[in-house]
Amino acid sequence: MVRTASRRDAEPVKSGDERRRPMEPGGILWDDAGLVTFPLTTGSAFLLQVMHPSIGAVVGERSVFRTDAVGRAARSVASVMTWIYGGEEALAEGDRLRAMHAPLKSVDEHGVTHHALTSGPWAWVMLTAPYSFLIAGEYFARRSPTGAECEALYGELVQVMRNLHVPEKEIAATYEEYRVTFDEIIDQVLVAHRTAWEYLRTVRHVPPPPGMPGLLRPLWRVLMDLPGRLQYFVTIGTLPGKAREKLGIAWTAADERRLRRFGRAIAYLLPVLPERLRYLPIAYEARRAERARRRLHAVLARRPR
Repeated sequence: MVRTASRRDAEPVKSGDERRRPMEPGGILWDDAGLVTFPLTTGSAFLLQVMHPSIGAVVGERSVFRTDAVGRAARSVASVMTWIYGGEEALAEGDRLRAMHAPLKSVDEHGVTHHALTSGPWAWVMLTAPYSFLIAGEYFARRSPTGAECEALYGELVQVMRNLHVPEKEIAATYEEYRVTFDEIIDQVLVAHRTAWEYLRTVRHVPPPPGMPGLLRPLWRVLMDLPGRLQYFVTIGTLPGKAREKLGIAWTAADERRLRRFGRAIAYLLPVLPERLRYLPIAYEARRAERARRRLHAVLARRPR
């Protein structure tokens, strides 16, 4: 059984935690996490997160997603890219996030105090990551990931979880065990939280950046209408069916066919793009730097002695 964690104390972080190490080049995440398609499924991951009562309460009170949706999304994507491609900076980013969330708490309408660093909710943020990456492969790649690839990807994400100080007791040992835990949390813990509905409204109607002059706001609404429709459609479509049911959102067979057609178009277009356009900036620069490092080592290996 999944335990609700809204009243559990946050676990202290051990200094010099031997579980933590930077992600290395050459893995599945190195090749796939930084693709420009990554933001397409971050919406459903964030929606799953704020359906957790504790996360929904804290985010609903503290987050700027209602007023600076574009800025919040950009910062979140950059943070995730740092986890994968940042080397030692990835560990510093994990520490920064932990310190930033340490003072955050909220009291909900039932008088329950929710802390951002409580073990279960803190883990749930990262437990949405394997689903998000694999559903991206399901819809936006030329073929679905195999069972072995799912297990390998989960193994890499376990390391990311450790780098972000997710307690070991919250990390399933295998991908299959993770799927059981993931489904249990959806069934037993997640709710149709009001923060989830507020987030969906910002996805569909993207608010203008803070400070945008009033005269430009009507133009912003016109320009962002189609991207908002598309992101909303993909967010709902890549959400687990049981989570959609909890939110009472309909998803038809015709909707599924449209999403599959869109995904196939992306899957066949993406590989023909130049690497600079295929990857997000942090990922592209990290991959380029790694190739340069390898070339240097190859030259050094051939130097006269």
